[in-house]
Amino acid sequence: MIIIVVLHFLLVLTFTTRILLRDDLSPPARLAWFIVLNALPYFGVIAYFLFGEIDIGKRAIKRHDKIFAEIKTKAFDYMGDKTKINQLIAPVYRTGFHYAGSINGFQTVAGNTAELMADGEETLNRIVADIDAATDHVNVLYYIWLDDHTGSSIAEALIRAAQRGVNCRAMADGLGSRRFIKSKRWQAMQDAGVKLAVALPFNNLIRTMYFSRLDLRNHRKITVIDSRITYCGSRNSADPEFLPKAKYGPWVDIMLRFEGPVVAQNQLLFASDWMQATGEPLESFKLMATPIAGGFPAQVMGVGPTERRGAAQQLFANLIASAQTELIISTPYFVPDTILLESLCAAAYRGVAVILIFPKVNDSWIVSAASRSYYQQLLEAGCVIQEYTSGLLHAKTLTIDGCISLIGSSNIDLRSFDLNYENNILLQDEVTTLAIRQRQQVYIADSERIELATVLSWPYYRRIWKNVIATIGPVL
Repeated sequence: MIIIVVLHFLLVLTFTTRILLRDDLSPPARLAWFIVLNALPYFGVIAYFLFGEIDIGKRAIKRHDKIFAEIKTKAFDYMGDKTKINQLIAPVYRTGFHYAGSINGFQTVAGNTAELMADGEETLNRIVADIDAATDHVNVLYYIWLDDHTGSSIAEALIRAAQRGVNCRAMADGLGSRRFIKSKRWQAMQDAGVKLAVALPFNNLIRTMYFSRLDLRNHRKITVIDSRITYCGSRNSADPEFLPKAKYGPWVDIMLRFEGPVVAQNQLLFASDWMQATGEPLESFKLMATPIAGGFPAQVMGVGPTERRGAAQQLFANLIASAQTELIISTPYFVPDTILLESLCAAAYRGVAVILIFPKVNDSWIVSAASRSYYQQLLEAGCVIQEYTSGLLHAKTLTIDGCISLIGSSNIDLRSFDLNYENNILLQDEVTTLAIRQRQQVYIADSERIELATVLSWPYYRRIWKNVIATIGPVL
């Protein structure tokens, strides 16, 4: 009995010491791990071993740094010139664009255009049509790729393109697309000549569990065609009905079709993932940066566990701080850190109309509970909270003052901030922002506004439960 007690004490002490030695943990995250380790010591130790540390492995980090050093050296003309931000971006918003450029080197480039897709059907039809019209190359990367109508249509378009001599590369995440990469259609793409790669594969689970984490994922959604067209937004290669979680459907997404120099930046971001997975050299990627007359300034921003810690939430905080009159955000997963929560409240207190749109019913009960634990503080500050009722709102959008937009794959939660590889495009354009803002208004029209009185009337047990989940949120 004494031996068991001693071993128990040493086990908890060892992991507690490890947590105290980590300088990268925020105080809330450190406290959350202490709570889990003391309340459920054996479960907590296993959980910390599997998920406690954000480390993709020294070899992967070294390789990532080498790849991006090569990209920055050989593709400087396509990264953009940071000195031009002052010429392209209105003074009040420059800090956000400067900060975005500091993350992985993509600076503001002028001469871009964007077209907002009407819905999932139009998105699929346009992507397939663009692939069918491709003459040189097609590069796609999706977190979730299903063998449904959307997924199969894109796969068949790639097969057709490869068969007529187009250089096609297709990449999917090892977890999000685990069934598809084992399917006959995946094999059919390979047989047709499509080059395939798996991001963060599960080919060595023991090594992954010991040296890294199982839940570090590539959450990006990138489509690049002939270095001329790129799509950016929240849609995976999957139908809106999203059969694996059909009871939450339809999944409501947003996608934009871009042309201009920003396409080359998305190509480079795709190349960084492809080179990491396959070792194919940068020289094999065709790059073009042809500005379109009258086009707007924009830049790509990619984050992930191999980038600077805190980059995503600091970017959001910079953008929120630049808002003068209006800030509208839609996200399916809202678990902000202190920086973001205080930034939103501060914006509302200084008179900015802050509107937050979340799904009423979420596929993650943990996220749902944690999100609602912040409602009272946000509402008391003057933020407006809308809960979307016509499906699972999966669109990740941010608009500022009717002229600045951020769109892509990033959610406002700890997973997107610390664990996932994400891709986004930041832009300044009144026409494009108006289109996105009008879509946000459609979301609001299909939402229920949450009043402070409603939140204050929640039963004590419900409020306690949500706050408990939020307290241990950093470990989830």
